[in-house]
Amino acid sequence: MAWKPGLLLPLLLLLLGPAPARSFGQLPLVLNTWPFRNATVAAWKTLAAGGSALDAVESGCATCEQQQCDGSVGFGGSPDESGETTLDAMIMDGTTMNVGAVGDLRRIKNAIGVARKVLEHTTHTLLAGEAATKFAESMGFINEDLSTNVSQALHSDWRARNCQPNYWKNVIPDSSKYCGPYKPPTVLKRDGITYEDTAQSYGHDTIGMVVIHKTGNIAAGTSTNGIKFKIPGRIGDSPIPGSGAYADDMVGAAAATGDGDILMRFVPSYQAVEYMRRGENPTTACEKVISRIQKYFPKFFGAVICANVTGSYGAACNKLSTFTQFPFMVYNPLKSAPTEEKVDCI
Repeated sequence: MAWKPGLLLPLLLLLLGPAPARSFGQLPLVLNTWPFRNATVAAWKTLAAGGSALDAVESGCATCEQQQCDGSVGFGGSPDESGETTLDAMIMDGTTMNVGAVGDLRRIKNAIGVARKVLEHTTHTLLAGEAATKFAESMGFINEDLSTNVSQALHSDWRARNCQPNYWKNVIPDSSKYCGPYKPPTVLKRDGITYEDTAQSYGHDTIGMVVIHKTGNIAAGTSTNGIKFKIPGRIGDSPIPGSGAYADDMVGAAAATGDGDILMRFVPSYQAVEYMRRGENPTTACEKVISRIQKYFPKFFGAVICANVTGSYGAACNKLSTFTQFPFMVYNPLKSAPTEEKVDCI
């Protein structure tokens, strides 16, 4: 019977138990959502300079925050209903399983940096809102306005369009026609409302990044300014461990991007890592995660990237009329430069 290379990882996991790979030639690896090339390069350079996997994730995500990747990461994008830009971020160490995260962070530009401080200087996992801002200030971060002319113009235009689209339902006045403030009716009308896509043209959003060091140490992280015109206080999947990203040195890592309100209900990054733990290759693991969500929300917008300890990687996305392929970035020793790859959605 002919030997099948694809059986190697499952067989190793079965016979020896999962363990970090150190000589597969595909490490180190930097993998991130969307064609955010500068973030990929920053992470790779950090590794080349002797930095850890955590250092590389922080550097890559911070680059996107500084450069306002696609307007959906960092300051000056995705204003909420009040016109304020707030940030979510997380970073996870796959060696210790420690996590640092911030949600609804206000007036601090370097969200991934604050998340790293939560990881290193507290025994907590997630800090949110004004308290997260105070923590950031105590760590030496500068309190500054995250609004720009662009984000202010976005908010003004949205108000001029009667606050359409928004994320309210079963309220008065009619949220599909008018701005708030909104209140629930005395008796909620049960009209069979189902999930509908309200994302603006399926634009790029969260940067999710996975880094595997040449020693096998793994880290993952995310950074985003969320969705445009969200209800103030909303926190999506990005800073939630297992939802936005997840890392485990014994198996691999994953990160998600898309409609965070849907994704977080399925902890997709954790689930992808668990599929890989059972021996699935990264592509199949990602596809299984997407298929699981599709059963409940066939029109959701989202994608997942996955990588295992050997440096093998994959991705999957949900196919919609205007979203049929998902682009992501890869950099490893087999490539002479960071490379954009695309996967057909399922």
